[in-house]
This record gives sequence, C-alpha cells and structure tokens, in this order.
Amino acid sequence: MIWPFRKFRKKIARIEINGAINGTTRKTVLAALKTIEERKFPALLLRIDSPGGTVGDSQEIYKALKRLSQTVKIVASFGNISASGGVYIGMGAPHIVANPGTITGSIGVILRGNNLERLLEKVGVSFQVIKSGPYKDILSFDRELTPPEQEILQEMIDISYLQFVQTIADERNLTVEQVKSFADGRIFTGEQAVELGVVDRLGTEEDARIWAAELAGLDPKKTECYTLEDRKPLLNRLLASTLGSTGVLAGIDWCEFELSHNGQPLWLYRP
Repeated sequence: MIWPFRKFRKKIARIEINGAINGTTRKTVLAALKTIEERKFPALLLRIDSPGGTVGDSQEIYKALKRLSQTVKIVASFGNISASGGVYIGMGAPHIVANPGTITGSIGVILRGNNLERLLEKVGVSFQVIKSGPYKDILSFDRELTPPEQEILQEMIDISYLQFVQTIADERNLTVEQVKSFADGRIFTGEQAVELGVVDRLGTEEDARIWAAELAGLDPKKTECYTLEDRKPLLNRLLASTLGSTGVLAGIDWCEFELSHNGQPLWLYRP
C-alpha cells in the first residue's frame, strides 16, 4: 500500500515567520503546522526574522510548536532579527541556531497609549464619557492616566513579563533569576545569546537545515526543504513587486500594525 504523503517523509518542512507577529501570522503558522503533522514530515526548519508582536498570538504559536515537537524534530534559525515575541516563539523549538550578528533579546513587555489632551484643548474638542466603572476608559487618548490606572497596567505588564521569563527558564534549562539578569529589555547578538544559554549554537540557516536533517536521521546532502507559505492576495503581490518587500511597503505594514495594536501589551522590540 502506498501512503499518500510518503513523499514528504524524506523532506524537511520549512516555515518563515517574517515581520511583526499578529493574528494573521498566527493563522498562517498554525495552518502550516497542521499540514506538517498531516503530511508526516520528519523535521521542521523554522526561520524567524521578526521583532516580535502580540502576546496572545506568540503564545499560541509557541504552544503549537511544543505539541508538534513531540513527533517532529524542530530547529529554529534566527535571522537578521529575532527579538521579543520572536524569541518566545523560538522557545517552542528544542534546538536554536543564530548568526553571530543576529539581533535578539528584547525580552519584556511594552504597552503604549497616546495622550492628545493638550492638542484637543487647543482645538476646542472634548469628550463626554458615560462609563460603568472608573477604569472602563483606561488608556483613553484624551486624558492622562491616573495613579490607580498606572498600577493596574503595571501589574498586567509584570504578569505578562513573568510568563515570558518562566517560559525561557523552562525551555532553556535556566533559573528564573538567570533569565531576569538579561531579560530587562536589552538587545544582544546571537553570539551573546549562545553565552547566555538562549541559543544553542551559531550558524546559518543552512547549518540549521543540516542539523534538522541529522536529527531526523536523514542525509543532509540528499534532503530538500519544502517551504509552506500563505499565498498573499494579488494586490499585495503587485505592491511587493512594485515597491519591494522593504521600504515603502514595509513602512505601510508597520504603520498598520502600530495603529491596530495601540494600547495592547506587546512582546515587541521597538527601536
């Protein structure tokens, strides 16, 4: 009997996570991980080039990778940047490779809101707010935070931070105090990440592919990668071909992310 997906058993699946992590990223990655499981790929090369993003989406991708790692060998490859939520997702891979100059770290949580109170006063605009409780309009853009509101938000950020720290400690066999010693928002290189225990070894994406093949008992010289990716809408592809994957298009994507996630706790590196 010929199994329908036997041809994938001698290939390495490959997933790329590029740009800020959000709900779209989560849906795409979870769908790809399901495909890997169904087609019985023996290994996964996870390429991460991301400054991080939303907390919940990062956590769901991490959990899915953890489940998949029970049956599939997973090696993460950190690209130019794998920071904050990018690091968190990487914790779902038992094996991590980074370039010496990879920008990583930025372990922590950030929440930003806009206070336009003075500008609104100048133009003579004010808002009448009816609310069920004193904190219902917390982080409203037309007024400053009150001290109790600052305490509420800080407690929420601290809890999210401890979740991040605990995950790194658990997955990298470090103590919480060891992780806290460098989890203060600072960024560091891939070389430093190896010294800190966040990354296993230095190397390129090709080195990560070879390692994944070896872990799966495959011959690296004869093993191909099969990239699973979400097909972008035609308009996005046309814009990408016209404007390029960086520059103007990247700026549009980043502005959209900033506007849509303003006021949310983020595991994100913001230079």
